[in-house]
Amino acid sequence: MVLQIRRETRRFPRYNFSEPLRFQIRGTQQINATICKDLSRGGIRFTSSCFISPKTVLMLEFSVLGRNIHPIARIVWSSPFLRQDKFYLGAEFIEWDILEKRILHEFLSLKEENKLKEIPL
Repeated sequence: MVLQIRRETRRFPRYNFSEPLRFQIRGTQQINATICKDLSRGGIRFTSSCFISPKTVLMLEFSVLGRNIHPIARIVWSSPFLRQDKFYLGAEFIEWDILEKRILHEFLSLKEENKLKEIPL
C-alpha cells in the first residue's frame, strides 16, 4: 500500500467557529440555517442537509464580535457525512463590504493572538 501525502493548499489558517450561519443560494428565495464548523480569512466550512455543487454562489450571514457579517461566497468543495444525509461544504469568500471584512480580520487576529489551535487537516 502506498501512502499519498496531501499537500496543504490553504492560504489561511482555519479556526474553530461553531456559530449559527444563514445562507441563501444567489437567485433563490429560500434561506437556510445551519452551524459553522470553522472559519478563516479566505472562507468558511459548514454543514448542510442538501448537496450544493461547487461554483454555486451563496449569500452568507453570521455574527462576529457582535456584528452581523454578509459576505458573498462560492462553494469550492462538498463532502458527504458518513452514514448521514448531510454534507460538509467549503466556501471561499469572493465579495465583501470592506468594513465587514475588517471586522472578520480583527476577530481572527484575536483568535491568533490567543493562540487557539488551528484545525488539523
